[in-house]
Amino acid sequence: MKSEQFSDYGEALCSHDYPTPVPEANQVLIKIDACGVCHSDIHVWEGYFDLGGNHKIDMRGSHKLPFTLGHEIAGEVVACGDQSDANVGDKVIVYPWIGCGKCPLCKADKEHLCYQPKSLGIAVDGGFSDYVVVPDSKYLFPLKDLPAELGCTYACSGVTAYSAIEQIKDIVQGRQLLIIGAGGVGLSGLAVAKALLDCEIIVADIDESKRQLALDEGADAVIDPRDQAALGALIKRTYGGVAAAVDFVGSDRSAGFGVQALNKGSTLVVVGLFGGAMPLSVPILPLKAITIKGSFVGSLSDMHALMALVHAGKIAPIKISQRDMCCAHQTLEDLRDGKVAGRVVLTPDTAGDK
Repeated sequence: MKSEQFSDYGEALCSHDYPTPVPEANQVLIKIDACGVCHSDIHVWEGYFDLGGNHKIDMRGSHKLPFTLGHEIAGEVVACGDQSDANVGDKVIVYPWIGCGKCPLCKADKEHLCYQPKSLGIAVDGGFSDYVVVPDSKYLFPLKDLPAELGCTYACSGVTAYSAIEQIKDIVQGRQLLIIGAGGVGLSGLAVAKALLDCEIIVADIDESKRQLALDEGADAVIDPRDQAALGALIKRTYGGVAAAVDFVGSDRSAGFGVQALNKGSTLVVVGLFGGAMPLSVPILPLKAITIKGSFVGSLSDMHALMALVHAGKIAPIKISQRDMCCAHQTLEDLRDGKVAGRVVLTPDTAGDK
């Protein structure tokens, strides 16, 4: 099999050939039909998360190199271990947020928060490849009639958006929700919010083309967060601020804007991992009685709930652009440089023996 891998952090991805894996016990071998490209891939590739103030979470040394990125995976079951109950030929979406299975978090349906993660494409080799081994069939979800290029995105951008929106749905009904960032995950958040909520949805993005894309996808209004007049108009329009904001960017500026846009008693959920450190006036917390919380991807239960909505036709599909798997490195660079609108999905190269 061929895998697109980096041999050192920040270096170009190159193709490597390996024997096709043979699944054992409960394992399942998936032939990959599509794999989405995510900002988290950039952080793993670069080897760190930016904490601001010249501080970083350094991930260098935590991967066996060369390493295969890619955690939004859809494909076909082509082989199973002798203890697996998966069926060869099934078309599936792979839930990648796999934990150790033994710790209290894993036992409480929070594998995605496990301190010893085995997440595909994040901790162990993932989907920028012809094949991937999944440890158990419980992480597989039927693709049914979904295109693989769309279905794979629900494993990260979809479940991440669902989990975040689920956390604020009770406080925004009949009011206003602010979505910050109209990239791939932000647009998924918009689609989930339109399905779950009865409220006005306002999208903020610094990119005019992405604001227009959000309008095209059903946002009620859009604003440029750099425009102070727009912030003032938003606060006036919402009688003091929005009921909740979800920050799908996760920078110091985006989170700071989210705090400014909140009404009293409101909640900011930070999802994105762009990086930075946000200055915060401590008295604002009690004076405005606001809540600031983080949300990291979503649980296996969240994935089940999301896919039920998707297969019922209640979640509008997001914009997808497709590239060949051999373009993985260029795609990472384009995503890092803000040259990507919507979600980019890699599919098997059009030529070559798999």
